[in-house]
Amino acid sequence: MSTRSGRERLAVAVHVAGRLDRAGYRLVGRWHAPRLDRPLRGVARAADRSKPWLLVAGLLAVTGGARGRRAAAAGVTAIGLTSLLVNQPLKALGARRRPDRAGLRVPSRRWVPMPASTSFPSGHAASAAAFAVAVGRRLPGVRWPLRAAAVVVGFSRVYTGVHYPSDVLAGAAAGTVVGRLVTRSGPGPARTG
Repeated sequence: MSTRSGRERLAVAVHVAGRLDRAGYRLVGRWHAPRLDRPLRGVARAADRSKPWLLVAGLLAVTGGARGRRAAAAGVTAIGLTSLLVNQPLKALGARRRPDRAGLRVPSRRWVPMPASTSFPSGHAASAAAFAVAVGRRLPGVRWPLRAAAVVVGFSRVYTGVHYPSDVLAGAAAGTVVGRLVTRSGPGPARTG
């Protein structure tokens, strides 16, 4: 009976996780839903540079009174901190190449421009989750619509072929943590959930 070292077990786990990740990517890539192609391409492009979140923050700041301004500030702060965390140390540590869309048969009609950065974790998913969590904790009435929008952004990144599912999940997890930390330490009452 052979015993594996911790490194060997880790290598096996990483290999299995990678296979599952590629299988999930292929599954989404082969999903035939042509009516979603254009809208999800639009979502993936629109989410560049956190544009929808900054627009929502602006609307909250203008129309939401003091609570709206605090929520907007928390959301924008969460985006900034998450972007710094994800786009600097985490992407450098992950150093994962982007998926081969053509080789994995993602239809070209879904494609958006392939980012030059590494793939792991997804910055779009991270920023979306950070904003949704931070604002949702300050303004519970918008929690679920913002979370739903963040899920759509994350899915669009896999659907258009620029990320593996684990890239999106890891990005969303990082954004969630930062969103919670920002509302825990900022002014005003933090909301649970």
